[in-house]
Amino acid sequence: MFWLLVAGLAWVPFRYGSNELMAWGINAVLFPGLAALYEISLLVRGKRHPVGIRAVALPGALFVAVVLWIAFQTVAWVPSSLVNPIWGMAADALGRPLAGSISVDRDLTTLALVRLLTAASAFWLALQLGRNGRRAGVLVASVAAIGGLYAAYGLLVLKTGQLPWLDIPANGGRVSSTFVNHNSFATYAGIGLVAVAGLTLQRYRDEVIAGRGWRLWLASFVEATGGQGAMLLGGGFLLLVALLLTGSRGGVIATGCGLGVLGVLAHRHGSSRKRQALGPILFGLALLAATVYAFGGIFFGNLDERGISDASRMSVYLLTWRSILDRPLLGYGYGTFVDVFPMYRDRSISVAGIWSQAHDTYLEVFQGLGLVFGTLLIATVVLLALRCAKGSIRRQENAMVPAVAAGAACLVGVHTLVDFSLQMQAVALTFMAILGAGVAQSESSHLILED
Repeated sequence: MFWLLVAGLAWVPFRYGSNELMAWGINAVLFPGLAALYEISLLVRGKRHPVGIRAVALPGALFVAVVLWIAFQTVAWVPSSLVNPIWGMAADALGRPLAGSISVDRDLTTLALVRLLTAASAFWLALQLGRNGRRAGVLVASVAAIGGLYAAYGLLVLKTGQLPWLDIPANGGRVSSTFVNHNSFATYAGIGLVAVAGLTLQRYRDEVIAGRGWRLWLASFVEATGGQGAMLLGGGFLLLVALLLTGSRGGVIATGCGLGVLGVLAHRHGSSRKRQALGPILFGLALLAATVYAFGGIFFGNLDERGISDASRMSVYLLTWRSILDRPLLGYGYGTFVDVFPMYRDRSISVAGIWSQAHDTYLEVFQGLGLVFGTLLIATVVLLALRCAKGSIRRQENAMVPAVAAGAACLVGVHTLVDFSLQMQAVALTFMAILGAGVAQSESSHLILED
């Protein structure tokens, strides 16, 4: 079951980062299907969940409330006072009655709910399977390896061209791998880089000997750098170069935030190990600076040309916020931004093109769910990420997995402010799997979490 989950995570970036209807359908069968098979296997074997629902009771309750609200948004028998006025306008235009709902597009809301449940299934599987410390570490290593392979392919594409069945246009020398959007790939590569950094810090912390003279420290440092350490450094180099060559301002900055959180948590973990962690962190910063200097031309050029923010995006944010204030409690239906935004679009942005996303997932969540349930959905992820951060500080063993999960959560959370990468299933499912393993490892292995 675990390796099927890993295989699923290897598949999701393959076709446009799973940003197409066919991939949504496959993932909606694969991940919930694996979760269902896992539940059946527990029943057949008479086993308990390694992590009982009471261990995640609060975020679980918030998530269930959000799912029920999304389902309620799609029903056509709600009181007329709750129905979105667009349904009455459509009925008048067509000259026949229409069954209205809170959602302005029930099909889009249902599709978005399916994607949300798919992500929840990946989290639940990783939560249960990741309670085993060795297995959780393998999951993080697998995410790092998969990310490295897609990064290597993205770099290869710059010279050879895309695979024939991936209709991805040329992107001005920027790396996008199998993703249509280079910004979304930047987030995916960033998650892989955080995973590699966590594995590297763990190796150096466990192998480097501190406090017994600088010669012994240096010898153990060199020894740790060989073998598996060299593979980790090589994978990290590939991911970092691919990330920089995306030219994504938000992706690079968000990854820096994620790595910063990982470094802080690694340094704070146990006063007796701070000296072991400080050396690798400084070494990593030196390598990071050298790589950024050598390959950061596209990123810095883009930053110098366009700055940190775009005027058009700021206008979209203001228009989206205006729509939120018109229906702050009920929302327009989860996942309906593409239908709602044209009603508010004005001349503050160019008439060219279609805005399918707000480039701020938080605003889209509030627009779709309303302020109350939008806050509940965001709070669900925040609570889980905070548990990972606390667990990485408290735990003496297997602290790397929750630290990586916290770093990845920071990365995704920051980039989601300026882009829609979390709406790509390759990013969302990979992140939720790491988050599930991080939550599972945030408590001591001696503590019984079974239901």
